[in-house]
Amino acid sequence: MLKLFHAWGSCSLASAIALEEAGAPHELVIMDTKAGDQRKPDYLAINPKARVPALATDRGVLTETPAILAWIAQAWPAAQLAPLDDPFAFAKAQAFNSYLCSTVHVAHAHKHRGYRWTDDAAAQAAMTKDVPKNEIACFRLIEDEMFEGPWVLGEAFSICDAYLFTLFGWLPGDGVDTAQFERLADHSRRVAERPAVRKVLALQAA
Repeated sequence: MLKLFHAWGSCSLASAIALEEAGAPHELVIMDTKAGDQRKPDYLAINPKARVPALATDRGVLTETPAILAWIAQAWPAAQLAPLDDPFAFAKAQAFNSYLCSTVHVAHAHKHRGYRWTDDAAAQAAMTKDVPKNEIACFRLIEDEMFEGPWVLGEAFSICDAYLFTLFGWLPGDGVDTAQFERLADHSRRVAERPAVRKVLALQAA
């Protein structure tokens, strides 16, 4: 059985949703990253990057959200979580998820993890201050240019929707009013209503 190492409030939620949407048998291993679970020797043996998610499979461990999401879509093609029969459309899905990973997530990380880029306290404070502005710019681009509707890639729900839902959910905690993104706020509400998503989120409340 697959084993997903997951922390509530992290990007690993996207992988948890995708596994549930795919109907993939799996176990969720809940990590407490605030307590430093990701830096313990047992986990470092699984993922030396000391981050989540990590997905243990019978062929080894996968890390990085875009890679895990693409693998889930390809391993369970019947779930139709990506346009696997169209190389260009699949590349567009990969491009969208890469943007979330390389740009949107990094903009969020400046809030609490400026130490990754500098040990200057003033520089860290400046990065934190600009988080809402930078996130607004990212999500404005997504809403106006990248989001096809009604789902990210058009008519079909995909791995991109699970990932967007996860990162959009961080905005209120970063001081961003999500109401300014009418299409994305509606998207987030619809994703939250999906049975697979409700099942995953119910685990957090349990």
